[in-house]
Amino acid sequence: MYHVHHPNRVIRYINRDNIPLSIVIFIVGSSFICCSFVFLSVMDEISATNHEVVLDVNKDVSRTTEGSSSCVNVSFLQKLVAEVVGTYFLIFAGCASVVVNKSKENVVTLPGISIVWGLVVMVLVYSVGHISGAHFNPAVTIAFASTKRFPWKQVPVYVLAQVVGSILASGTLRLIFSGNENQFSGTLPSGTHAQAFVIEFIITFFLMFVISGVATDNRAIGELAGIAVGATVLLNVMFAGPITGASMNPARSLGPALVHNEFRGIWIYLVSPTFGAVVGAWVYNSIRYTDKPLREITQSASFLKGKRLGGASS
Repeated sequence: MYHVHHPNRVIRYINRDNIPLSIVIFIVGSSFICCSFVFLSVMDEISATNHEVVLDVNKDVSRTTEGSSSCVNVSFLQKLVAEVVGTYFLIFAGCASVVVNKSKENVVTLPGISIVWGLVVMVLVYSVGHISGAHFNPAVTIAFASTKRFPWKQVPVYVLAQVVGSILASGTLRLIFSGNENQFSGTLPSGTHAQAFVIEFIITFFLMFVISGVATDNRAIGELAGIAVGATVLLNVMFAGPITGASMNPARSLGPALVHNEFRGIWIYLVSPTFGAVVGAWVYNSIRYTDKPLREITQSASFLKGKRLGGASS
């Protein structure tokens, strides 16, 4: 007969041999995502519909292609990989700045942490925005779906990919800084829960409002989308960081919470950013319409095109 280990015995075995829980989470998470990608690759091959959701600096964010060739469009599996990798580096870089600042007597400082978060968002938008849309945030994904710019049936897997990326990044940081006593890089409200809820709602509303403007409206200066979104994150972290941690992202808060088993106020960071992002997207959609002809709008949509036209006419 096979010998079955009781879960409590497994936990005692881990504690007895001083195996960090983060290693177990890292291994289990990596195995899970590998199995998920194998399954999704098979499903992607047999799928007759290929949805393409792209944050393109020159074009509209959402395009759906029926029966198109996989060699032309980005496959769903590639988008998921981009979301996992992008979320991983977003959480790794941003949370690493928090951990280093705690362990090195505020050497990074609040402005430094804000700059790190803003820069990593900007870099990732330009790196994989044309592949997956550069969501890296369940609140953004749900907001796009609520405005019919992303298929609802892909939302659960997108969110799962983002959470897995956050867990892996948080696990990596726990392994690297395992000797530090104060290495928790998650988000905790410093004031009341009501105060934290309102602030998270406002800053995520602001973030999604900007994203909707630069990523879905052809009148915006598309080439500067990454800079605009990154600057918004930087600004939000600068003034809201000391109060709520400036999450704006359920995956950003959930990953460290799971790895460190610290769930105080977690509901705020799951509910408020999602609500704020949805409202922000809908508010922008309510003001985006114009009486101008589409041809007149698209002629001024690109900053680079405007420069070229100006140079040619002079």
